[in-house]
Amino acid sequence: MPKRSWAEPFKIKMVELLKMTTPKQRKTAIKNAGYNTFLLKSEDVYIDLLTDSGTSAMSDRQWAGMMLGDEAYAGSKNFYNLEKAVHKYYGFKYVIPTHQGRGAENLLSQVMIKKGDIVPGNMYFTTTRLHQEMAGGTFYDIIIDEAHDSTHQHQFKGNVDINKLEALVKKYGADKIPYVCVATTVNMAGGQPISMQNLRELRAYTRHHGIKIMLDMTRIAENAYFIQQREEGFRRRSIASIVKEICDHTDGATFSGKKDALVNIGGFLALNDESKFEEASNLVVVYEGLHTYGGLAGRDMEAMAIGIEESVNEDHIRARIGQVEYLGEKLLDMHVPIVTPIGGHGIFIDARQFLPHLKQIQFPAQALAAEIYEDSGVRTMERGIVSAGRNSKTGDHYYPALELVRLTIPRRVYTQAHMDVISESVERVYSKRNKIKGLEMVYEPTYLRFFQAKFKKLQ
Repeated sequence: MPKRSWAEPFKIKMVELLKMTTPKQRKTAIKNAGYNTFLLKSEDVYIDLLTDSGTSAMSDRQWAGMMLGDEAYAGSKNFYNLEKAVHKYYGFKYVIPTHQGRGAENLLSQVMIKKGDIVPGNMYFTTTRLHQEMAGGTFYDIIIDEAHDSTHQHQFKGNVDINKLEALVKKYGADKIPYVCVATTVNMAGGQPISMQNLRELRAYTRHHGIKIMLDMTRIAENAYFIQQREEGFRRRSIASIVKEICDHTDGATFSGKKDALVNIGGFLALNDESKFEEASNLVVVYEGLHTYGGLAGRDMEAMAIGIEESVNEDHIRARIGQVEYLGEKLLDMHVPIVTPIGGHGIFIDARQFLPHLKQIQFPAQALAAEIYEDSGVRTMERGIVSAGRNSKTGDHYYPALELVRLTIPRRVYTQAHMDVISESVERVYSKRNKIKGLEMVYEPTYLRFFQAKFKKLQ
């Protein structure tokens, strides 16, 4: 029986008109942006796949909630609604709002990490690692080896290699490891999930050694969907129940509400340890705002509380992942090299396979992102050597095994027709890939260089 068509589980009530540009205009725009898609003006972008962070479309319920903002400086009722949602869907005892996820990362790093500490994790994320380093810690990657291979078909490339963790415990001692940082649907690996079995095994190991697990739960609902679909024994479980169990195996979490919770701004730090909660509550006053608003307006907390509930809706998450898979399958049919299995929040093109004639120091992923924009006005982003940055001690570039271009799909924003336009643009660029030249970095900021670095084309 042929596979039936599917459609988005919503209807469109309002539209935002897009600016259509010419090839000449795009060529000028990307050159003026130093071939960095982060430095493009949004009005010059046709389809924006730079990020899924804060770019999703809110529902009518969320917009209605925005009208119920209690903008009291202290004790806003919207905070208590957010706290209630966190307790219900995630189960953590304490919650501190922050302006976004990196605000929570900063608080967590300051209250948990001491100088000389070791922080293992299932692949780095840019802002997470920076906050850990600035607090005096050193990140160690303990993700399974398969995660560094874009073509490997392991269904849970986000899994932690417990043998790698054991080696760190033997070398440094458990007392030097304040926590293991576990991300769901690991971004830098291509949106790859961690399995429940792996998380259960990690919990047993860390409990035995007195080590905490801190969760980067930014895209936890997407990870729950993959567990439901791929892991034995979960097909009849609800997304909400799987999300809750993931959290139950951890001691706290950072959360960017700008992804799963479908809001434009906001996040939180969740903890189960009362003493660490009190310490973080004190620090949030310094960095963010009072512990009952954390840099957010009341209306933003209300929208996030509603978005948390909507994020675990079965129809929503099925359509969200379905749209990503639709684009990925079209690119695979065109023989474009992408990370497989297809991940949660976007499609990741393997730039090293796409542009094998370029050396990694010629920034192939950055060059490819610029070429895609110039072809069609589709904005993507680099996730390779530029994002990896430099070793803070030696100053040398990190050379990650994965050199990727991320096509990140905002939630509830684009249609299937947009996915067709994107795939056709990538196919056109692929057809002329041998003519694409590399880049030279001409400006490099001190921190998180991928946001603001500038490049020029090699001749």
